Amino acid sequence: MSNLSAAGQRRIEVSLLVAFIDLAGFALQSTRVADDEIAEVIDDYYATVAEHVTAAGGRVVKYMGDGSLVVFEADDADRGIAALLELKLALDRSLGGRGWECRATIKAHVGSVIAGPYGPPGDRRFDVIGKAVNTAAMLDASGVALSTEAFRKLSPATRKRFKKHTWPITYIRVEDPHKFRRR
Repeated sequence: MSNLSAAGQRRIEVSLLVAFIDLAGFALQSTRVADDEIAEVIDDYYATVAEHVTAAGGRVVKYMGDGSLVVFEADDADRGIAALLELKLALDRSLGGRGWECRATIKAHVGSVIAGPYGPPGDRRFDVIGKAVNTAAMLDASGVALSTEAFRKLSPATRKRFKKHTWPITYIRVEDPHKFRRR
């Protein structure tokens, strides 16, 4: 049984690849269109995230508006990162095809979390809690960024898709230009 399956039943400490996906520019774009179009874009976004993540053996933890929290087994980081890179392309293509001026950003970290059901009786939901989640959330990204811990879990072939960035050390996708940095 995988760690993700076991954590669905009880809380366990497990090492996971934790990733945040966000649509940069979404809030501004949403002021330019009707609510029904926003709802359609978000519904497509959720479906696209779920399709790519679950096909690679990962799990969508939650959606938060135009953001998502997803996890993969840490020992399968190559497969998880490959899925996230494909997801970024799919999301950017979909949004561009709609004429939306926003792009997907992805921040990923590998670390220990407590995974399992949380919440009030009768409404418990799978979640991941711990410093690793916060570390992933705080990475600076304009495209795809990995923490050092995530980068070290990758094969040499996958590592070639990333280059070292400034302190705190992160690895950014080679294709992501610096001119789009948010900070």
